[in-house]
Amino acid sequence: MPTPSSRRLALMAGVSLALLAGCGNSSDSGSGGSGAQSPVASAAIPVVASTNVYGDIARQIGGRKADVTAIISDPDQDPHSYEADTQNQLALSKARVVIENGGGYDDFVDRMLSSSGSSATVINAVKVSGRTAPEGGELNEHVWYDFPTVARVADRIAAALGEADPADAATFTGNATAFKAKLRLLEEKEVAIRKDHGGEGVAITEPVPLYMLDAAGLVNRTPPRFSEAIEEGDDVSPQVLRATLAVFSGKEVEALVYNEQTSGPQTEKAEAAAEAAGIPVVPVTETLPPGKDYLGWMTGTVGALASALDK
Repeated sequence: MPTPSSRRLALMAGVSLALLAGCGNSSDSGSGGSGAQSPVASAAIPVVASTNVYGDIARQIGGRKADVTAIISDPDQDPHSYEADTQNQLALSKARVVIENGGGYDDFVDRMLSSSGSSATVINAVKVSGRTAPEGGELNEHVWYDFPTVARVADRIAAALGEADPADAATFTGNATAFKAKLRLLEEKEVAIRKDHGGEGVAITEPVPLYMLDAAGLVNRTPPRFSEAIEEGDDVSPQVLRATLAVFSGKEVEALVYNEQTSGPQTEKAEAAAEAAGIPVVPVTETLPPGKDYLGWMTGTVGALASALDK
């Protein structure tokens, strides 16, 4: 049977442990501490994004309060043909917030969410954009090249993170505001291109950059069946290929905006024709290049477009 002395020692040890636990919890309430954190206070919101484009935006808004997983991040991977795996399924099943592009671009996300019974908040960028297919045409789902849409997606991410972590909602909102301020600088660069080059013709290999080109006042002179075939992975007919190459030899365009992630024999012929005609080639991608964040990536792309047109 415990003695009074041993009971007092046990009680003191219990009180000490409780005080230590209380101190540990309180030390994590701030956002700038660098010491050891308790598991409860340090738990970040699990976020899954279909590509590293949206993953990077989520990181900029969530900071260390968001634990972000980007499913597609390989710059050599064509997102249109991505095959998800069980690791992706597991990440999605644990997510509190999911960010997808939508518009048929990353349908695997919806399929996996449905099969996992997820209750995550899902942000669909195409739905947020309000973009629809033109009459008789197809939707251009590459809405991350549409800066006003990206601003609205940033607000949705901040709101979703705030719902998951109300104590840090103001931080998420502030981060989104700072992010959008930098986006406005990109929109101003588009306006400057429109002022200097509005109405000039450009060519594309795929519709990837069209929202940016439209905002800059540029006119796509690529035969539609060429870019549509490239995007769908289909062969381009000899007639359509000849018409496309003639755009360059006839100096109908001032630049070729080239998707580096889906190059092939037909797009390489277009690139060679542009270079032979002295027409600048502006490379674009669908996912973040290594070492780049979204804003740096887009700043470089808009800058390269302006430089090509100025030549």
